[in-house]
Amino acid sequence: MKTITLTSTITECQMDELSVDEQQLVNAAIAATTNSYAPFSWFHVGAAVRLADGTIVSGCNQENVSYPVSICAERSALHAAGALYPNTPVTMLAIAARTVKGEFQKEPISPCGICRQAIIQAETRYGHPIRILLHGKRCIYAINGISTLMPLSFKDF
Repeated sequence: MKTITLTSTITECQMDELSVDEQQLVNAAIAATTNSYAPFSWFHVGAAVRLADGTIVSGCNQENVSYPVSICAERSALHAAGALYPNTPVTMLAIAARTVKGEFQKEPISPCGICRQAIIQAETRYGHPIRILLHGKRCIYAINGISTLMPLSFKDF
């Protein structure tokens, strides 16, 4: 029997330590939280992706009483980018969340499992890792590729 240890490297930083492009993307994700429709969870999530040409596409969670019909902010942004700009690679993804009272989460939030799989597929589609920025009031986590969050991922063969 052999034990395999998997480790993840995540950079914790403040907004002013990010590049101008990264700050702009995090701010777009924060702004996207205001478009969220979350009448059941009251958890308003916004996401924004930056494309290789600099275009920013935002998305937000949209809930439905039939829960499987709902969509998370990350997938909303990724799918909108894929539909509107199918040949332009996604290079970065930022995610932010707030409560119904407008308070942002203290700690950075991370994508759910379904969204992690969608990010894996986007990385596969475009042939490179996507930089992920997770916003929290206390700090921002910067991650270079989804494999950091999902090291044993299911990929196309």
